[in-house]
Amino acid sequence: MRALVFHPTVPRYLATRALGFAWEAAYWSGLSPLRLREVSDPPLPGPEWVRVRVRMGGICGSDLHLVTLQTSPSASAFASFPFVPGHENVGQVVETGSAVADLAVGQRVVVEPVLPCRARGLFPPCPPCQEGDYHLCVRTTDGHLSPGLMVGACRDTGGSWGETFVAHRSQVVPLPPTVSDENALMSEPAACALHALMRWPPRDGDTVVVVGGGIIGQAVVACLRAMGCSSRVVVLAKYPYQAEQARALGADHTVQLQGADGHYEALADLVGARVRKPILGKRVLVGGAPMVVDCVGSGRSLDDSLRLAGPKGTVVVLGLASLPRGVDWTPVWLKELRVVGSYAYAVERWRGQPVRTLELVVRWMAEGKLDLSGLVTHRFPVDRYREALRAALGKSTTRAFKVAFEFQ
Repeated sequence: MRALVFHPTVPRYLATRALGFAWEAAYWSGLSPLRLREVSDPPLPGPEWVRVRVRMGGICGSDLHLVTLQTSPSASAFASFPFVPGHENVGQVVETGSAVADLAVGQRVVVEPVLPCRARGLFPPCPPCQEGDYHLCVRTTDGHLSPGLMVGACRDTGGSWGETFVAHRSQVVPLPPTVSDENALMSEPAACALHALMRWPPRDGDTVVVVGGGIIGQAVVACLRAMGCSSRVVVLAKYPYQAEQARALGADHTVQLQGADGHYEALADLVGARVRKPILGKRVLVGGAPMVVDCVGSGRSLDDSLRLAGPKGTVVVLGLASLPRGVDWTPVWLKELRVVGSYAYAVERWRGQPVRTLELVVRWMAEGKLDLSGLVTHRFPVDRYREALRAALGKSTTRAFKVAFEFQ
């Protein structure tokens, strides 16, 4: 099968990283750890596994960090190389193991990519898995699979940047016919957003500031409204087209990023704060929002998020922060902020019942409560991956939200 393969040997990693500072195309050049190859389809690891033929595979922000070598080196301890990237997916079952009775060949599905104890054949499961927090599994390097937090970072499973990959039955969510491929592709990032909101729900009437107008920021806005949340939602977006989309999904106000802190005045007015100027550096806010959701994870976005939160406020770090620079942590102690991280999805409680985050998202999509299909803006065959990566990285000119590989 055709697949993009990521294999960061030390020479390739160092050469690409050095060239990438001045030449973006280095990240997909002949020196890059990312290559398009013909590889064998991954075998089913056991009787409870299925093979999925990819219809679309999304390019996530974390994938871009991977390709541009910005992921923290510590993450390599939880991966096995070489692997086929891609965890956002929608596909079709083309093979089932002998112990799979509730899935049929030809069935359209999405796959929850995390690889916890159950997928690894580990019993009894670790404490987080027992509690339903399988996204926090502490045994993602154990069992009969190679190390890997999820599909798209494990050499044994493949990923959605290839024509097929394999998944354990417990990961597979069947798709109702009313959910389009485009909407289904968005179910994984939507589940990431929803998990954060269900673990730290805003109070009705509070103001929620969403930092970032990309896919995750848009999903946060849409999920807040799908939950029936009446909070006032303010989105800080980098580009005008992102602000426009956020309003269409239910944001009450949008503010565009301006310089180092040019957006603070508008945000202060919206959250009832005052702006003060220190001797040196960015301005600070006296007061702020009860809840800020950082959907970027950069040094700048984290610094803004801490400054924009009000006394005893909550800052949810939903963007994949790794090695941020230039973050002033003064607001954490000065305002007694609660800073919490959010990763992936799990078993949630919705209206008193346990439900997996991804299953709830798909249910809402089937019911018409959540439609993110319009965010799939660019599609490419996998052999045009260089164009796809340029589109995903060049949002200022391409106006891209979700860029996807499409397989026939």
